[in-house]
Amino acid sequence: MGDGVMLLVMGVAGLIGVGVFFYFVPVGLWVAATFSGAGVSISQLIAMRLRRVPPALIVNPRISGVKAGIDVPVGQLEAHYLAGGHVDRVVFALISAQKAGINLSFARAAAIDLAGRDVLEAVKMSVNPKVIQTPKVAAVAADGIQLIALSRITLRANIERLVGGAGEETILARVGEGIVTTIGSAASHKAVLENPDLISRTVMQKGLDAGTAFEILSIDIADVDVGSNIGAKLQIDQAEADKNIAQAQAESRRAMAVAVEQENKARVHEMRAKLVEAEADVPRALADALRNGNIGYMDYLQMKNIESDTDMRTRISHLGEDDGPKG
Repeated sequence: MGDGVMLLVMGVAGLIGVGVFFYFVPVGLWVAATFSGAGVSISQLIAMRLRRVPPALIVNPRISGVKAGIDVPVGQLEAHYLAGGHVDRVVFALISAQKAGINLSFARAAAIDLAGRDVLEAVKMSVNPKVIQTPKVAAVAADGIQLIALSRITLRANIERLVGGAGEETILARVGEGIVTTIGSAASHKAVLENPDLISRTVMQKGLDAGTAFEILSIDIADVDVGSNIGAKLQIDQAEADKNIAQAQAESRRAMAVAVEQENKARVHEMRAKLVEAEADVPRALADALRNGNIGYMDYLQMKNIESDTDMRTRISHLGEDDGPKG
């Protein structure tokens, strides 16, 4: 009975040991690497497990590289993975670069990958240039006519400037600025419409790819449309503004005239009030003069006759105005 238990325990321990061995040593990968010439030792596979590096992510790209004639040491592949890089894309980028005759080392490819750029896509873009399209760019020629241009830019990745070089957004911004400058310096919008490649030639001469991760191969104007007459709109707006200013000034003058008129009316009313007040004092003054003997009764009658005569002449003159010629 004791021997049976012992054998059972030894069998279980053996199975566990075999399972642990096959976990730490992926035999399939080891065999594939050995027969492909990309030898990986068992100790290296165990070390990968201990460092929590998936062996398949290291061994399979190494096999592909060796078969393509690129032998990258296991230690460098592990170090790149532990640094957060993409081992498979770096190795495939090296293979693509070698096939295309592009000089690319593992160190530079790893640096490009760790910089956040897709190194494999960059190599492909070096072999097969990429075409990007700018958004519609609106600019105004010297004659005030707005033109809306659409262009296509052919880019080739510059491997040497991928680390630290500006991206596609910078290219698009610079090309858009160049289009605006070129159209704005044109004397007439017709000149741009007749010769749209003038924009391409002028923009290409500016060296817009300096400091970027790309090389501009060509800038092609895909379409140029006529927009609004900005000059006419500005003139209309200026005329409207001048009209509003003139109206405001006229309103100000009218208000001042009304104020002066009101002031004059107030003065007339004040003078009439003083006149009425003075006329009210005349009978009192005459009475005092008669009472004090300053004037005689006959003088008073003569004054009244003069007043009556003056009043009659005034009425006759008004009647003459009313009976004047009509129609």
